[in-house]
Amino acid sequence: MMNENERLVSRFYSALAKLDANTLNACYSSNIVFYDPMFELLKGNEVTAMWQMLCKNAKNFSLLYDSIADAGEGYYNCNWKASYTFSKTGRAVVNNGKAYMKIENGFITEHSDAWSLHTWSAQALGIMGKLFGWNNYFRRKLKNSAKRRLMDYMEGR
Repeated sequence: MMNENERLVSRFYSALAKLDANTLNACYSSNIVFYDPMFELLKGNEVTAMWQMLCKNAKNFSLLYDSIADAGEGYYNCNWKASYTFSKTGRAVVNNGKAYMKIENGFITEHSDAWSLHTWSAQALGIMGKLFGWNNYFRRKLKNSAKRRLMDYMEGR
């Protein structure tokens, strides 16, 4: 039997599986702090805009999640697996990750996703990603491009 916070994590990932950005963003507090290997640190409306952008642009998307666990002191984690077509290259990506969330007063206040940027780049970008996905210069270019897409999306709304 899930507790209220575990149900919140489940509601978040169920909404993501349906590409329902409004519902998943409603799980966040207004001062949400997010981190992942691609976008790095985002706060507040940057986070909600990222999910709106990703949900809107997703192609052939599916998501599985499991093992929601109470890590103590308001922290929860779970495993997830996202499968989709990377729009820039048309290549299939299967991204396995682990989420870490802090929940306070019924909302997610901190969310961090851990996954391998090198593995992702090898799938999404092919041989160039496989050869250079470990390289800091290459990784910085990927991250800057993702952040620029997000800023452009936020300005265009």
